[in-house]
Amino acid sequence: MRFKQKKEKEFQEKVIQIRRVSKTVAGGKRFRFSALVVVGDGKGRSGIGLGTAVQTPQAIRKAAAAAEKNLYKLPLVNGTIAHEVKGKMGASTVHLIPAPAGTGVIAGATVRALCEVAGIKNIYTKIRGAATPLNAAKATMNGFKSLRDPKKLAALRGVDVSSIWFMKEMPE
Repeated sequence: MRFKQKKEKEFQEKVIQIRRVSKTVAGGKRFRFSALVVVGDGKGRSGIGLGTAVQTPQAIRKAAAAAEKNLYKLPLVNGTIAHEVKGKMGASTVHLIPAPAGTGVIAGATVRALCEVAGIKNIYTKIRGAATPLNAAKATMNGFKSLRDPKKLAALRGVDVSSIWFMKEMPE
């Protein structure tokens, strides 16, 4: 007899939003659940996913699977992002600012969830415009995608990393 071994989860997942959505058909309305989930490994990789199903747990599972397919690697430096960046999606604009050690994650619920699963320990954020969870999450991911690694940027410009990185200690 064969038993399936449950594999160890390598990703943290956080549910940001669960909504009941409906479709009007000839016989009435059909209700389903939509879930927005963020996943990350705590070491700089994070992603967002949206799943829809008849039952809530199925929607969450689908969203988590979609988020694992959309993972993105962030260039983290000393537990924060490398530089200041803005991300935009729809009417939402998310401003991400690196913070010194000990500051913590200063963010709204959606952006906080994304930062925590990505492994960001210190960051300032501000959402401007509409703060709907899906647009805020997508705007944050757009901001993350526009981040550049200070070491690669210094090599590209032909200068020392200390002239690019604003914090005093830059890990080797």
